[in-house]
Amino acid sequence: MKDQRENSKRKIRTLGMGAVTSQEYRSALIGQLRETIPFDGACCATVDPQTLLCTGAVTEEGIEAIHHGLFEFEYLHEDFNAYDQLVKADDPVATLSGATQGHLEQSARYRNVLRPAGYRDEMRAALMYQGACWGYLTLFRFQDRPSFSENEREFVSSLVPIIAFHLRQRSLDFPAEESTRMKEETGILVFSDQLAMLSFNTAGAHWLSLLRKWEGIDNQSLPRPIRAVSSRALSDRDAAVEQGSTAKVCIRIPDGPYLTIQASLLSSSSSGLQVAVWFQQAKPSDTLPLIAEAYGLSEREKQILDCLLRGFSTKELALSLRISTYTVQDHLKSIFVKTGVTSRRELIWQLFSRFSVQSDV
Repeated sequence: MKDQRENSKRKIRTLGMGAVTSQEYRSALIGQLRETIPFDGACCATVDPQTLLCTGAVTEEGIEAIHHGLFEFEYLHEDFNAYDQLVKADDPVATLSGATQGHLEQSARYRNVLRPAGYRDEMRAALMYQGACWGYLTLFRFQDRPSFSENEREFVSSLVPIIAFHLRQRSLDFPAEESTRMKEETGILVFSDQLAMLSFNTAGAHWLSLLRKWEGIDNQSLPRPIRAVSSRALSDRDAAVEQGSTAKVCIRIPDGPYLTIQASLLSSSSSGLQVAVWFQQAKPSDTLPLIAEAYGLSEREKQILDCLLRGFSTKELALSLRISTYTVQDHLKSIFVKTGVTSRRELIWQLFSRFSVQSDV
């Protein structure tokens, strides 16, 4: 068994070395995992590392049918193994049977979503690499199967940094040529508090259609990024936080621009609570944190990158950050190595042409 798992781990490392998209990688990953750990359903989602909201998912057919229920319990109810808690845990992998000590009925998610669909146990993994989360992996077993064992959980835990590393790499797999600019018009969708579509504008319908095509889902299903920001907005309705403060994701559409999707609650005396979702081309303040995280830049390197886009000279950088010009040069060299460029000019060109980043000033 140990040799089989080591062989599986090597294959999973190899999966990420091919020139495949994030969706293709996650589909292949699920197939490879099934050769080592028996399971009956799986979902592998990417997330925005800044907000931890879903930016897309590869979901098997059986899980697709209950995905809306899983979202509801993730954002609107407290239950075992919430992903935002796994992100903070020393070990980001947990099973429902382990968390409930075998008493699965203690979980409302189990009683209301998993058991009615024929599922028993659930294993969740927050896919962490160097302190950032790049995705969520969930495996499911039918009622007639045994619960996931501790050895199986430990094996998945050993794979987390490998999988997360490749998801991070995939987040930078964009066309080298300058991306297509999106229209200036803001896309708008309005939903009921049950996420039923109420109204939309032309641009909103365009992005909804494109996201469905990207995820490979039908016209009756709601794309994960939209469901995620909407669910987060709804979860804030009774919370003592600024409304919509975290209901936002930044994603890159294949062959297109960076896109932000945001949601906020609307109140109407006639029709009750509604959720407004809007799409806009991302600003540098949205894209730079994602790009910097994907390249593995340190906090100081992120500060320097931001100053570079503002046109700071080396001397101005040193004065602004209260470090020597020699230290600035050392940080610049590190940034060049991590981003695969050889000069400041080449770095700025890559951010502008490949990632559509421009200075706010």
